Amino acid sequence: MTDEDLAAKLAETAGRLLLALRQSGTVEGKALGDAGDVTANAWLMSALSALRPADAILSEERIDDLSRLDSRRVWIVDPLDGTREYSEGRDDWAVHVALSIDGHAAVGAVALPAQGRLLRSDQPPPPVGRPDRPRLLVSRTRPPAECTQLADRLGGELVPMGSAGAKAMAVLLGQGDIYLHTGGQHQWDNAAPVAVALGAGMVATRVDGSPCTYNARETLLPDLLICPPDYEARVREALG
Repeated sequence: MTDEDLAAKLAETAGRLLLALRQSGTVEGKALGDAGDVTANAWLMSALSALRPADAILSEERIDDLSRLDSRRVWIVDPLDGTREYSEGRDDWAVHVALSIDGHAAVGAVALPAQGRLLRSDQPPPPVGRPDRPRLLVSRTRPPAECTQLADRLGGELVPMGSAGAKAMAVLLGQGDIYLHTGGQHQWDNAAPVAVALGAGMVATRVDGSPCTYNARETLLPDLLICPPDYEARVREALG
């Protein structure tokens, strides 16, 4: 199985497990979110250990083993991105599976299980039309002031949405046009979305334009910009 096929299969299967757990009705609320994190992470760790035993792993739900710094190939996983949305019965949550090679998000898959979607770095979705008035994807609970200011400068509008993966993929799917995040993320929050966005020909960088670098000792990777290339100059100018 290729790395691309493996990432997709893992994300898709973890998503199915999460849907089955939620639909079972055995637990609700915070307990459901906790159970989802544990269940999806256990599956992903078991499968990766069996199928890619020589590779390192960085997961949000596992103690960080810094021996990964000696590996060229590191799987970076968020078993349940958007635990709150998942536990509330919403559809804007995701599963992230990425492979970093030499610090680059080379392979990725983002599953949106409740939407029946799976996006892969090697199979970009078809291009979509873009409006003159750009739509900025923002947190539905805490939209950052920077996004409000950027929307004002671009004459755009804010589109609230849940998880980071859901917002990033909304850009590719044409549900929004710009995803700017400055509030602090970790490598597992954006490795898979960045890999998929780059595979689709999107701009996917730090806010200052530098590339996103992975498998660093510090897991914090605090800011991110994803948008179509046609929007980049306008966004950079508006950001000052």
